Formats: sequence, C-alpha cells, structure tokens
Amino acid sequence: MNLKLTDEERAFRDELRAFFTTEFPASLREKVAAGRPLGKEDYIAGQRLLNSRGLAVPNWPVEWGGQDWTPVQRNIWLTEMQLASVPDPLPFNAAMIGPVIAQFASQEMKERFLPATANLDIWWCQGFSEPEAGSDLASLKTRAVRDGDDYIVNGQKTWTTLAQHADWIFCLARTNPDAPKKQAGISLLLIDMNTPGVTVRPIKLIDGSYEVNEVFFEDVRVPAENLVGEENAGWTYAKFLLGNERAGIARVGATKVKLARAKRLAAETRIAEGTLLEDPIFAARLAELENELLALELTQLRVVAGSDDGKPNPASSLLKMRGSELQQAATELLVDVAGPDSLPTGAADIDSPEWAQLTTPTYLNNRKVTIYGGSNEVQRSIIASSILGL
Repeated sequence: MNLKLTDEERAFRDELRAFFTTEFPASLREKVAAGRPLGKEDYIAGQRLLNSRGLAVPNWPVEWGGQDWTPVQRNIWLTEMQLASVPDPLPFNAAMIGPVIAQFASQEMKERFLPATANLDIWWCQGFSEPEAGSDLASLKTRAVRDGDDYIVNGQKTWTTLAQHADWIFCLARTNPDAPKKQAGISLLLIDMNTPGVTVRPIKLIDGSYEVNEVFFEDVRVPAENLVGEENAGWTYAKFLLGNERAGIARVGATKVKLARAKRLAAETRIAEGTLLEDPIFAARLAELENELLALELTQLRVVAGSDDGKPNPASSLLKMRGSELQQAATELLVDVAGPDSLPTGAADIDSPEWAQLTTPTYLNNRKVTIYGGSNEVQRSIIASSILGL
C-alpha cells in the first residue's frame, strides 16, 4: 500500500497548515501548546472560527456542515490541527452526538440540533458511565419510563466531562429492564440540563482540576420527541458513537508536539556532562518514543486509507490503545525533563518556570486516556476477538 500523499493531498495539507498557523489566534494556539487549561470561551471561540470556514465538522454529511473529503483528507485535517496546537472541536459535539444525530435521528431532530451543535451554540456532555457501569456499559441502571408524551428518568451518571458547561446531555437509559440481553433494552435520550430534577456535582481530580462531574436525575421529565431513533436501539447508537470516539483518541499530531517540546527543553537543560538531550539514556528513550509514534502514525494511515466504505473499523481499538499509551509516555517524559521543578504547581513566588509546573498536572490528568472511550483492557479484548479472531 502506498502511504505517500498525492500532489493534491499535499496541496490540501499546505492550505490547512497556512490557515491554522496564520489565521487562527496565536494567543489561543500558544495556550494549547503550553498545556494551560482552556476556558469555555476558548472552546467556543475556536470552534466557531473553524465552523465559519467549514472546518469544524468535516466528518458530518455535507448538508449539515460536513465536507466531501476522503478519509485521508480528514486525517490530514486532524493531524495538521493538532500540529498547529489548534484546539480540537468539542468532541462531544463534533465527534460523538453530532454524527449519531446525523445518521439515526429524524429530520426534525437534525434540523433542531445539528446547526447549533456544529457552531457550539449548544454545548453537549456525555451521559454514559455510571458508578457501576463504566467499561461494562451495558450494566447501566439509569431508568427511563414512558409516561404519556414524556419519559421519566431516574439514575446517576459519573465522570461526566465538562458537564458544568453543558446545555444538554446525551444520555443512555434503560427503557426495557426485561429485555433478554442487557444491551437490548437501552435507549438514547437528549436531555436539557436545565430540566427540573437534573443536578450536577463536581468531582475534584488528583491534579486539582475540576473537569468531571456526577450528574443525578430525579424524576426528570424528558419529552418523548427527544428520543434518538428507535426505543431500545440505543446500544447500536452507542457503539457507533464510541467507534468515532476511539479513532480520534490516538492524537498522533498532539503527541508529536509534546515530544518535539521535550526534545527542545532537554537541549536547554544542563547536566554535569552537557545537556539532558546529550545524555545517552535520555536520548535512547526519546528515540524509542519517536519510533513508536512513527509506527502508530503509519498504522493510522493504513487504517484511514482502507476505510473508504465508511464502516466502523475494529482497528480503531488498536489506535486508541497505543495512542493513549504514547500520550502518557510523552507527558511522563516532560515531567522528567522538568525534574524537581515539576513538583510545585500554580506557584508564582518560586524560581520554577511555568512550563515545568504544568508538567505534573498534565501527567496526572493524562492517566485517564487509557480508560475513557473504553479502557485499554477492553480494547485488547476487542482486538483479540475482532482482529485476531481469538
């Protein structure tokens, strides 16, 4: 298989690269590159600029703001965006619920939600995981009982990322507790976060940030018109959504940026015999990570080049698994470059540079990437059964 870009693809790449690096606000790109937390206004400003140029949701159908791009072009778009440190479109909108609505929802629901979702006029969050149903999502207990023109929802979701900003939540709930298989009795509902009975409680993370939440539903009335597709077909929609999510978790471009930054900072870090970059053990470790990332990039290109049929590819589990591991390895490398300066965080009155203080919170926060989107242990099972046939 020829993995080189064609002349047309190179021109496409160069056009995107020019836009991302010259027309996107430098202050926002610098914030992303430095690993500083983004606020709600940063996400909104970034996505609306992308959407104004038709670059927010290229994977959607053209009639709803997508682009008639090949899988290779979509991969170029994502990689160049990450290499330029442009914040990704909010994944809950662009990569999760948007494609599900476009694929499975009624025309009325598409018209109601898709334009606002693409422009981040609606901020979505994901109501999947529960205290006893994470990677084993089919064990979820949140119930939705039909009552006339409404569903009455009771239950709890957890690890709900950025729910403190969200206007709406796409929520998996059990609508048929007597289904012969756990997966068969689940539906997907769209719920306004301002509905009476919805409560959001923050979960403080180990890095000190407030990023995830518990969401409680107590007799929450949801109009039946907010059901996506068919009742009890939510598991099909969830698998479709998770396939899209896993393919984007590899983040090859973003990890390249981190490794390049580690190399530059190591070249500036003095040790007894010269610089840290000249240390043979550190240099070998860096080279190994760069080679592993190159292998992942080539694997991703092979997957992308062979996905013209548009069907979910089980190899997305492989990309998710290895990509998340390399993201963690890159953040660990930056902590080691920072050394003792990585220990303080958020301190303005000590002689420790900001970049070094950010490395430990970033390292700790990235422990999650091998868990969300389906833990890597689950991905190994998928790889064994769906790819290796074991």
